[in-house]
Amino acid sequence: MNEYEVHVVDAHIHIDGYKQAAVAELEASLNHPYLDYVIVVSMNLASCLHTEQWANRYPGKVLPAYGFHPEQALPSADEQEGLLAWLELHKESMIAIGEVGLPYYMREESQKRGDSFDRLPYIELLELFVERAAAWDLPIVLHAVYDDAPIVVDLLERYSVRRAHFHWFKGDEKTISRMADNGYFISFTPDIHYEDEIRALARQYPVEQVMTETDGPWPFEGAYTGRHTMPIMAYDVAIEWAALQGMDILEASRLLRANAQRCYGV
Repeated sequence: MNEYEVHVVDAHIHIDGYKQAAVAELEASLNHPYLDYVIVVSMNLASCLHTEQWANRYPGKVLPAYGFHPEQALPSADEQEGLLAWLELHKESMIAIGEVGLPYYMREESQKRGDSFDRLPYIELLELFVERAAAWDLPIVLHAVYDDAPIVVDLLERYSVRRAHFHWFKGDEKTISRMADNGYFISFTPDIHYEDEIRALARQYPVEQVMTETDGPWPFEGAYTGRHTMPIMAYDVAIEWAALQGMDILEASRLLRANAQRCYGV
């Protein structure tokens, strides 16, 4: 098999999360012949600016998504206004809106401490992003797991958003079925090698609605312990997903690549 026959995509990565010591390795991974492109998501306005810099350095390779990650304190009114205005100015140059969603893990930690947590303002903020994804005909990259996911699906259905990408998804069977029926995409990380919950989902979700991701620089366990998470690890994800589906890697990589193209248009 010629190396250029295999093409993979890292459909979700946080480039602004890499420390300077890992940047050279990151750049080498971006230039790997198997890797077509990466979808780089953003955390807030400062993160959007950082993502834009990388997109300008690697045109066609680093594809920028702009948004506000939900696992943090809400933006102030001025910060929200500034971010939304910036998105408006960049709606033609971004590949997607993201990462956006609901703060499941932050809410869970708050409740464990016995503190109250109001999810409604996060839902209201998310609706602003969903509304724009619909109006601008852009994909939306979502952080929405477990009992947050049905709320997000409600919003997507309300605004008739079809190109929705739930990254590193976990949830109940009813929601999984609903997402699959709506044509939403999910993506798998390197933990597909060792997490039973993820492996089970990989076996059941429609093969035409699956992509590969790394969520770098998030670290992984098993064979990845102690290693920097790099975009080319999307190839490892493709290999394991192919094995779970009984496909060879070339067939699987072509399908996964075609799925990414249908979701993101490239």
